[in-house]
Amino acid sequence: MVSFSPASGLAHTMRRDPGSVTDGAKPGAVTVVLADAQPVVRRGLCAMLSSAEVTVVAEVATAREAMKAAAELRPDVLVLDVDMPGVQMGVTLQEIARMSPSTAVLIFTAVEDEGTVFAAMRAGARGYVLKSCPGDGIVRTIRGVATGEVILGPTVADQLIGQLCREPRNQQLYPELTAREREVLELIASGLRNAAIATRLNLSPKTVSNHISTIFSKLHVSDRFEAIEVVRRARMGRPGGGPALGYHGSVTRQRVVVG
Repeated sequence: MVSFSPASGLAHTMRRDPGSVTDGAKPGAVTVVLADAQPVVRRGLCAMLSSAEVTVVAEVATAREAMKAAAELRPDVLVLDVDMPGVQMGVTLQEIARMSPSTAVLIFTAVEDEGTVFAAMRAGARGYVLKSCPGDGIVRTIRGVATGEVILGPTVADQLIGQLCREPRNQQLYPELTAREREVLELIASGLRNAAIATRLNLSPKTVSNHISTIFSKLHVSDRFEAIEVVRRARMGRPGGGPALGYHGSVTRQRVVVG
């Protein structure tokens, strides 16, 4: 038995097996735990969801209670306010994923700073929408993340895209190369031959040739075509062909929705 109180008139059994229906839940309905410190927000969401084939199985007010609810009730979706007491983004979301892997975490909050948005998505949140979104929008979002979609509110999507676009610039590409060697490499990728590079950089052809030999050695490539491929991958935010941003999961089965 956990310490949180289930939503009034809904869940009375604190544990259920995967695939079973919590007391009060309609067969086929999406089951949801609401985690928000403000009772008025939880009541409003309960009222909004009551007629939407979505069953609220519990309401909680702290991160600790949210983790317990996820473990005990295994809801389809956990709606979480990151401004709630005790939330440590990485720890909280990872613990929820460990205890209830099938539960999708949807961040529903007034917090919209870029760092929080990015931290939540990196930690495994399935969606991030602001409390200013329309009522029908939150219903669609809950249903969407329950079926595997990744859903971002418009403002959130803009911030996330901005962060993704800036990150490669903040990271020095080809750190093994000198500034001059990076210049030469970019000109190779632009299609310039040695003589043209020499003219552009006011260097002798012999110096350019030496730079190119060093570049090939440092990047472990054997010709211009392989060097150009390295640049292409880096411009995609994937130096060396590895996943961008250190993300090691797969999004091939998910659809990202901005709504």
